[in-house]
Amino acid sequence: MSAAPPPESQPEAHRARDVAESFGTDADRYDRARPRYPDALIERIVAASPGPDVLDVGIGTGIVARQLRAAGCTVLGVDVDARMAEHARRLGFDVEVATFEEWDSADRTFDAVVAGQTWHWIEPVAGAAKAAQVLRPGGRLAVFWNVFLASGDVARAFSGVYSRLSDLPFNPWARPALESYSVIFAKAAEGMASAGPFGEPERWRVDWERTYTRDEWLDQVPSFGGHTQLSPDRLTELLAAIGAAVDQMGGSFTMRYAAVAVTARLEP
Repeated sequence: MSAAPPPESQPEAHRARDVAESFGTDADRYDRARPRYPDALIERIVAASPGPDVLDVGIGTGIVARQLRAAGCTVLGVDVDARMAEHARRLGFDVEVATFEEWDSADRTFDAVVAGQTWHWIEPVAGAAKAAQVLRPGGRLAVFWNVFLASGDVARAFSGVYSRLSDLPFNPWARPALESYSVIFAKAAEGMASAGPFGEPERWRVDWERTYTRDEWLDQVPSFGGHTQLSPDRLTELLAAIGAAVDQMGGSFTMRYAAVAVTARLEP
């Protein structure tokens, strides 16, 4: 999975199973529209791992897995959504369908356990403990997110759209995304610190940006958490209003991102 506004209740996101298991509603759109991660972050994770065998938790459509494979890794995926898993399988990945906390490792071990845009759907202590069980000595747990760093003008325009449609259950632009995600980062680090023999958790950050046309942005919006549960009429209304806002920006805009990883090494 990739960038999206943070869930409304960040510390308890793992309890929102209806949202966590909804992304396969349109797996092709998800794969097409969601952004990738900066190569510098993927390369740093690979370089900091003792070998090439990786478990991708929440592999989704294989966005992270493809980047890891291109970097020389062998990837096994776990995903709760069979529709997403099937998409990744068509790209040549082995994927097992289960929640990570309940997944049966069958005594397999890995050099790295990674999760791109999914760790907030996993109970952080149980998830870190499971990662510790399947990592080889010196292996690395790296969980990471693409976080929007919207400019003031972009954030105000999008927040205004969600505010005007007053019966929407969320406004993901009401406050800076990095502020919201800081809770998720802290929970991930706390889970690693308390769940197993990990070293001190670190936070790595790579900033990057992408320019979106109106149509490219509207293609991505329905894949955001929570948006998959809007009625078709409500989603159509929301997309029309967002499209009008992008038109007022000249038909395109640049979104800045922070790719942030919370990571720790399993002590030998």
